[in-house]
Amino acid sequence: MPPNWAPPWAAPGHVAGFARRVAQAAIDLLFPPACLGCGRQMGVHGGACAACWGRLRLIERPFCPIYGTPFALDLGPGILSPEAIAYPPVFDRLRSVAHHDGLARQLVHGLKYRDRTDLAPVMAEWMLRASDGEVARAEAIVAVPLHALRLASRRFNQSAELARAVARLSGKPFLADALRRSRRTRRQVGLGQRQRVENVRGAFTVTQEGRAEIFGRRLVLIDDVYTTGATVSAVTRALKKAGATEVTVLTFARALGDPI
Repeated sequence: MPPNWAPPWAAPGHVAGFARRVAQAAIDLLFPPACLGCGRQMGVHGGACAACWGRLRLIERPFCPIYGTPFALDLGPGILSPEAIAYPPVFDRLRSVAHHDGLARQLVHGLKYRDRTDLAPVMAEWMLRASDGEVARAEAIVAVPLHALRLASRRFNQSAELARAVARLSGKPFLADALRRSRRTRRQVGLGQRQRVENVRGAFTVTQEGRAEIFGRRLVLIDDVYTTGATVSAVTRALKKAGATEVTVLTFARALGDPI
């Protein structure tokens, strides 16, 4: 028998795989897989039961290539929504996973208000698929930042958690320190469109470190929900002023009516 011989099951790769399986079994024992929506026991982590999945309205083709607004009928490639024609956005395109209702709203609220940061990796997987290849095309990931005082009270930034998870899944760098919310703003909830725009005007700046990371690059900007677009538009203006060549906005949910 060779001096350094070991059985095949003791090879480093097999040992590491065995350790991972044992660790996963221990996690499953302590935290059994459960439905993301209702908590019903499931066979695997990160899934939803049939009833909760039925409450998820995914945004799928056909949709506007700029705003990602779903169409009721497929009118052919390149057809823009009335919004994209009348009000071209400062960002290059918007992609979202689902309508902001049902299970999607529940997941967003769980992450944002109930400290369910464990939801971010699952939500990020769906966001990566919904990006329509834009994450693969991008050179870096950024997130809508929170003001330092709000971050201190909330303890984490839900958009940054999603961005970090998307970056990890895609292998793209997450520029966590490239953006700063330089002015504390009111909460956008309850404000009208014009008030939202004024509330975040000039509220975001690119840091000195971020300028070198952003200049000349295609970026994906991550947020949890797209409502009127006031916040991501303000962030995009700061990014493009700093030299970003392209900005794709990617959110988990979007406030939408029926397909147009």
